[in-house]
Amino acid sequence: MNPVGRDAEDRALTFLQERGLRLVERNWRCRGGELDLVMREGDVWVFVEVRHRSGLAFGGAAASISSAKQQRLRLAAELYLQQRGVSQAPARVDAVLSQGDGRLAWLKNILA
Repeated sequence: MNPVGRDAEDRALTFLQERGLRLVERNWRCRGGELDLVMREGDVWVFVEVRHRSGLAFGGAAASISSAKQQRLRLAAELYLQQRGVSQAPARVDAVLSQGDGRLAWLKNILA
């Protein structure tokens, strides 16, 4: 991971922890993709995609989460839960977006 991406992920982690989420795992990889942050919010599993873009060209960070990326996130989250024997647990996929000015935006349940 490049330093800019690592910094965005570190800031996203701190941002979410300050809002009460607890880190379970970071950069979990499987054959079909990667989960940047696996967190818990109470009894809910929260899978977080962190996206950074230096500017708004091409739609910014939010636009970079394509439908193909969303599908990979869905499959990776399902596999993660299955491997831990909690496939029926409440879960959602969120995104934390970082723009060039350093501000973060938290989008909850992006696959709904």
